[in-house]
Amino acid sequence: MSFRTPLVAALLAFSAGLAAPQPSHAREAPQPPAAAEAGVPAGARPDAAAIASANAQATDVGMAVLRKGGNAFDAAVAVSAALGLVEPESSGIGGGGFFLLRRASDGKTVFVDGRERAPLASTRDMFIDPATGEPRPRQTIDGPLAAGIPGLPAALVHVSENYGRLPLAAALAPTVRMAREGWIFGEKNLAMMGWREAALAADPGASALLLVDGKMPALGARMRNPDYADVLERLGREGFDGFYRGEIAQRLVDGVRAAGGIWTLDDLAQYRVVEREPLVFQHRGATIVTAPPPSSGGVALAQTLQILDGFDAADRPELDRLHLRIEAMRRAYRDRAVHLGDPDFVDVPVALLTHPAYAAGLRAGIHPQKATPSDLLPGVSVVERPDTTHFSIIDAEGNLAAVTQTVNLPYGNAMVIAGTGFLLNNEMDDFAIKAGVPNAFGLVGDDANAIAPGKRPLSSMTPTFVLGDDRVAVIGTPGGSRIISMVIQGVLALDAGASALEMVTQPRVHHQYLPDQVSIEPGALSPELRAGLKARGHAIKEEPRPWGNMQVVVWRLDDGEVEAGADPRWKNVGKGSTGEGGIFR
Repeated sequence: MSFRTPLVAALLAFSAGLAAPQPSHAREAPQPPAAAEAGVPAGARPDAAAIASANAQATDVGMAVLRKGGNAFDAAVAVSAALGLVEPESSGIGGGGFFLLRRASDGKTVFVDGRERAPLASTRDMFIDPATGEPRPRQTIDGPLAAGIPGLPAALVHVSENYGRLPLAAALAPTVRMAREGWIFGEKNLAMMGWREAALAADPGASALLLVDGKMPALGARMRNPDYADVLERLGREGFDGFYRGEIAQRLVDGVRAAGGIWTLDDLAQYRVVEREPLVFQHRGATIVTAPPPSSGGVALAQTLQILDGFDAADRPELDRLHLRIEAMRRAYRDRAVHLGDPDFVDVPVALLTHPAYAAGLRAGIHPQKATPSDLLPGVSVVERPDTTHFSIIDAEGNLAAVTQTVNLPYGNAMVIAGTGFLLNNEMDDFAIKAGVPNAFGLVGDDANAIAPGKRPLSSMTPTFVLGDDRVAVIGTPGGSRIISMVIQGVLALDAGASALEMVTQPRVHHQYLPDQVSIEPGALSPELRAGLKARGHAIKEEPRPWGNMQVVVWRLDDGEVEAGADPRWKNVGKGSTGEGGIFR
């Protein structure tokens, strides 16, 4: 890792050299505040609670916990556990997640890192075929070697014990009951299973849990999961030890190793949640509180928005605004590929990468009328489907929770250890298996995100708060590499006055440095905008289907009104709810 010190020095020189001669249309970006400055006016309270999640059954569970007297953090535990049951394609206690929390009583913000860790027996080249020097096909996607050590159960315990008001067992109780009585297999469950049916059928545990006579369940089928209920009850009684030590831990290790994996009891016993300082910066008069590494999302969000802050975007035509956003994202994703990794293992230059002077240097390299080919930017050389899930919560006290959690690809590694009731993740694919080789989402990485024992893989998950003078918003989404661009677009829409529903509904545009193309949803851009971008040198690729599943809640500070916006791309699946008449006050 010694290469990083001169690299940081060189980048500092680079940013300092470019910051001075800003183009005439630019203005200096505001200095980022300290994390302690983030907040809303003292005494401000919303009229009611609001929850937006990717599944109506989970939203209803969160609302039920609020009715019992729980706060936003109890509701976050409840919704998280419920999504693990009713959205197994996207998340669960066999995976991990990030909890971004803000406590209203003192304005404390904290980032709870429940990301998975590489097993202690992992090695840098464990997925490389020594004969060819190339990654072995699908070993990071299917089967026991693909799974990192789960972090979500530890995060649920930590959030409940440190920030919740109810006992953990009370927050988990609605999901325990639903697991025993049955949940409804829906449209998104079915669609995502189409990608992974063969892999699920090949694993006895997954087939027994999720398939009916070896085939996909019928839409609307009632699915029961008593094993999941048992595990949650044990977690509620015993806390951390109920999952990471004792009977469940032994069952997991025995099952993984019998299938050819490398987990040990020490891997589970040594897992720890990490509380990290959120990344905080200013954008157009609002304070943005977002995810620090091992998420790459907050750094890329800060870079992109601070680059754009130097342009008088409001006075520019739509084509100019779109071109500048694409160019800003190109540069942010480039830095993601080179510098980002687990901060407990590598020196991630967060202060440099998120400094307004560095953004000014990147901004100076943007031509206002021409695309910059990605291969002209220094960086790595190159020889996320709608999985993951997000939910947003505001309670009637003003507590905030933005939670993004995942098992990585749909239905994780397609493996269920008998008697546990949940899928394991395939987060090992989120490491840079080989420098410059794209992962399943097309993202490339370098040595900063290489595999190491106990290391957390880099993530794009970007749970975010926007604390403005007039509105507070809680934002996040699944979508693999496209998470960051969607959150960027959501923040910019909020700037323009969009409602929660308008924020999650808007057509999406994405660029991630490599491949060097602008991805758009079907019909997202008018023929005129497409022609204008092509004339400036952008390659446009219209994807065959929409992406993402953004969940947003917004609180208006002037009158206390709250609104919840659930992404409509999955019709009749997600749900945004508010506590009418302030019933949760």
